[in-house]
Amino acid sequence: MRLRTGDVDDLEAIMALERASFAGDAWSETAMRAELASPHNHYVVAEQAGRLIGYAGLRAPSGATDADVQTIALDKTFRGRGRGRMLFRALLQEAAERGVREVFLDVRADNPAAQRLYASEGFIEIGRRPNYYPDGNVDAIVMRLDVPGWAASRASLSPMSENLADVGQSRQNPPTSARISDKPGSAGAGAGAGAGAGAGAAAGAGTTAETGACT
Repeated sequence: MRLRTGDVDDLEAIMALERASFAGDAWSETAMRAELASPHNHYVVAEQAGRLIGYAGLRAPSGATDADVQTIALDKTFRGRGRGRMLFRALLQEAAERGVREVFLDVRADNPAAQRLYASEGFIEIGRRPNYYPDGNVDAIVMRLDVPGWAASRASLSPMSENLADVGQSRQNPPTSARISDKPGSAGAGAGAGAGAGAGAAAGAGTTAETGACT
């Protein structure tokens, strides 16, 4: 699998996976285009044999000390092999390189797989949003990561550096917040005080970073 920076040229392929991953709650093409084009966002796409199989987005405005995971999705046929984690780490690495100190995300309370992934990377629960999602009966768990601490713990692990070697430096926001194939309705935005709001918005569009669909 190859990771690289995503941009508007990837819109068609990303939207195909977006609709497959988020069904009735997919972001619109207009929203996704804005996400990919925004200078406040950074998107990473995963390719296998030239085919786009995953994408993930981070909202981290220049100079901000916090950021939000906007979304993450991975083709279901490629889940369970660590690819979702690689995508996730690519976003965290970008946050670290931008000088971000905290990353926020929202995750559905009924998505234990995503919660485990986030916790294993150092995220901790800092709050809940009751009945947050569109279906009205699932809470959003708000999580936060100390980025300097995460970076220090990963520094000596060469495998990550190799995995992220192909990720470009281009930076390029949708409507909601972190949704890891668990799109939060607009979670990211609430996740963090600063960047969180923006991310949350994206989550709405797919706000919650739910990695269930991308682990």
